[in-house]
Amino acid sequence: MSKPETEIGVGQLVFTFSLLDAKDEAQETQVNGSQASLTAPHPSNKSERKVKWHSLYDKVFALPNLQKAWAKVEANKGAAGSDGLTVVAFARNADDRLLQLQQDLRQKTYRPKPVRRVFIPKGAGGKRPLGIPGVRDRIVQQALRQVLEPIYENGIFSARSHGYRPQRGSFTALSVVDRAIRLGYTWVVDLDIATFFDTVDHEKLLTALNEEIADGSVLRLVRMILSAGVVMPGVSEIEPTELGTPQGGPLSPLLANIYLHAFDKAISQAGYGEVRYADDSVIFTKSEGEAHAALKLCQEVLEGQLGLVLHPEKTRVVSVDTGFEFLGFHYFRDPKTGAQCKEVRRKSVQRFRDSVRERTPRLRTQKPVKRRHVTLARLSKNRRVAELIQQTTEFSRGWHWYFKGVRSRYKDAFESFDGFIRRRIRSAIVGRTGNGWWNVAMTNALLRQLGLFCPGDWQKLYTQGRLAEPARKG
Repeated sequence: MSKPETEIGVGQLVFTFSLLDAKDEAQETQVNGSQASLTAPHPSNKSERKVKWHSLYDKVFALPNLQKAWAKVEANKGAAGSDGLTVVAFARNADDRLLQLQQDLRQKTYRPKPVRRVFIPKGAGGKRPLGIPGVRDRIVQQALRQVLEPIYENGIFSARSHGYRPQRGSFTALSVVDRAIRLGYTWVVDLDIATFFDTVDHEKLLTALNEEIADGSVLRLVRMILSAGVVMPGVSEIEPTELGTPQGGPLSPLLANIYLHAFDKAISQAGYGEVRYADDSVIFTKSEGEAHAALKLCQEVLEGQLGLVLHPEKTRVVSVDTGFEFLGFHYFRDPKTGAQCKEVRRKSVQRFRDSVRERTPRLRTQKPVKRRHVTLARLSKNRRVAELIQQTTEFSRGWHWYFKGVRSRYKDAFESFDGFIRRRIRSAIVGRTGNGWWNVAMTNALLRQLGLFCPGDWQKLYTQGRLAEPARKG
């Protein structure tokens, strides 16, 4: 049996995507009415609303649900939380631990532990905070998500929302952006919510959750998760969490979509086009005046109603011709040719380079390699060279699949990325930088014989129809 088709919309446009089509091709249709892009219309009065969901808590702690949640957590691996318990340690006695967790949830003695705060580098500098819940807490969050998510996916969430949803993602969001531009949406409201995950109001979130969920035990469990606290690196004290949903837990993405659902509804009812991926949104209009009116509405809903803060410098009204950025791409019109283009944005280029550098280090103790040693026979037997090339090739494979739709002003959109990878590989092999004999001796063909594939190589296979989507974690 084939999977059903799903409608993804922007404003008054509805695009039908076949979920089995790997090339993101779509059939475009246009219908009247600002509600057309919604999965299901929202009733206009309370009497028409469906009955709230009761008696969900027992579904959360049902053993099959906990076992399914544990399987997800185990597959995703991940670091230990503040209690130090690892996934490997939990797995040694998983059956007994799940039975104990079920009993704690049933008797309502379960208490989530504070999340462990870690900081990861951001592409534009600075660091992004992540909260790592303990293994038990990740299982509970995943179990909650498995119960709540089908409710919201069954006609509640807007088709304008693409982030962290089943059978949706960046590929559907970007496809809608491409088609909106082609069909005459010439102005964009580029929204940037400052520190969204850190500023979500708990009471407003629970109120939004209560619009559909009437089970007090479920709401109590969500409240405990939100207010579990944070343990900072090198500090033993627990910091309270009065705002925010810590990134890093399985439940956080769903809660974010629930929180921003009111925003989706407001934009839809106003008749503006919208594409949202988690907290990253663009609003499409056909005139500058409409764009400024849409921005005012966004401020009223996001700041006035939801208590969030729009970044004053990054939130702007801009024409499609001038250019805007969304999900790693820079959209613009080439002033010389007049062609509409999208290229890898600067931040994403920097992240690409940083990722390649991590995979192609030069050894401090490495002795300079002599030219006569740089042969296919010798290099193919070198274990370190094999690992460098394998890791870099795997990275370029996944990176290319995301950016495969890039349309650059240049003839070969991936040429500069390919050159950077090859320079890094050559430098890592010989222990030298700059221009030298190694750039001549180690030809592109030689590196390809050693197994190195760059984004441009993958793109050739993709355009020939010989490349399938790479396997994803989980």
